[in-house]
Amino acid sequence: MSLMSPNSPACAAPDARLAQLALWLGSLGLVQVDSMRAASADASFRRYFRLDVVPAMHAKLGQTLVAMDAPPERENVPAFLHVAGLLLEAGVSVPAIVAQDVPRGFLLLSDLGTTTYLQRLDADNAAFMYSDALDALIKFQLHSQSGVLPDYDRAFIMRELNLFPEWFIGKHLGLTLDTKQQAALDAVFEAIAANNLAQQQVFMHRDFHSRNLMFMDQGNPGVLDFQDAVYGPITYDLGSLLRDAYIQWDEEMVLDWVVRYWQRAKQLGLPVNPDIDAFYRDFEFMALQRHLKILGIFCRLNYRDGKPVYMGDLPTVLDYVRKTANRYTVLKPLARLLETLEDKAPQVGYTF
Repeated sequence: MSLMSPNSPACAAPDARLAQLALWLGSLGLVQVDSMRAASADASFRRYFRLDVVPAMHAKLGQTLVAMDAPPERENVPAFLHVAGLLLEAGVSVPAIVAQDVPRGFLLLSDLGTTTYLQRLDADNAAFMYSDALDALIKFQLHSQSGVLPDYDRAFIMRELNLFPEWFIGKHLGLTLDTKQQAALDAVFEAIAANNLAQQQVFMHRDFHSRNLMFMDQGNPGVLDFQDAVYGPITYDLGSLLRDAYIQWDEEMVLDWVVRYWQRAKQLGLPVNPDIDAFYRDFEFMALQRHLKILGIFCRLNYRDGKPVYMGDLPTVLDYVRKTANRYTVLKPLARLLETLEDKAPQVGYTF
C-alpha cells in the first residue's frame, strides 16, 4: 500500500487535515508517521490510516495502530467515544482509545486487524462466525438502558425511508411518482413504521454487518463503525447482519440463524416476541426498512458524493426488497410499484 504522506506526489492537492493529523501523531511519539497508509475505505467522511508503532512501544501497543480522521463539522467523535465505552462495558471487542484530540476530530486506536467478516465468510465457516457475531450482539443488547442513546423514533424511521423515493426513484431512476403510486408507497411506509415502532427497544448498533465486523483469533468479532448507535427495535441489528447488503445467504440458513438467536435471546431475558413466527415477521419488516434506506443511501453516495462503488450492491438489496414485499399482503403494493418503475425507467448503466 502506498504511503499517505501529506507531501506525497500522489496527492493532487495539499491535504490540510492530513498534515495536521501527521503533526499530531508526531507529537505523541508512539508511531512512525512516515509509515502512514490508508487503512480502509468508508462511506462517511471519516478516514482511517494504519501506522507502524515505534519499536520501543511494541510490547505495550502491538505492531500497528490506526488513526482516525473525523472532521468535527461532519462527524461526531464524542458519540464514537461514548458508544465505544458502552460496547466495552458490555464485553464486546472494540478498538481501544490510545490517544485523542476530540476538538480536531483525531483519534489513535488499537488495530483490530485487516480481515473483515466479508473477506473471510464462506459456507464452511459461516455457522461459527455468525454464532460469534450473534453472541456479541446479545451482549450489547443485554446492556441496554433507555435514555443513554438517541431514540430511533417514528421521525427517524420515516426520514430514512424517504431516502428511497428521493434518491433511488427520483435521482437514480429519474422518475416521479403519480398521486396513486405515492399513496401506495405511503401506505407501505406506514405498515413498516407501525411494525418497527411496536417492537421492543434495545441498544442498536445500526451498521452491524460483514464490513464492520473484524475476524479476530480472540474476542471475535471486533466491532467497528458504531458511532451512530441508537435505542430502537430489537430486530434491527439482526436484520443488518443476516440480510447483509454485501453478502447473501439461502433463506433456510438465515431462518436457522434467526431461530438460534431468538432461542438464546429469550433464554437470557431479552424482550423478543415470544412467538417465533411473529418474531420472524418483525425481522423481515425491519430488514425491509433498512434495505429501502440503503437503496437511497447507495444512490446518494454515487450521485452526491462521487462514490460509485456501492452501486454494484443494488441488485442484492433489490432482491431482498422484492422477496420480502411479495411475502406479505400489506407490502405487495411495493413489489408492484417496483415492477412498474423498472418498466418505465431509462437505461442508466446499472442493472437492477
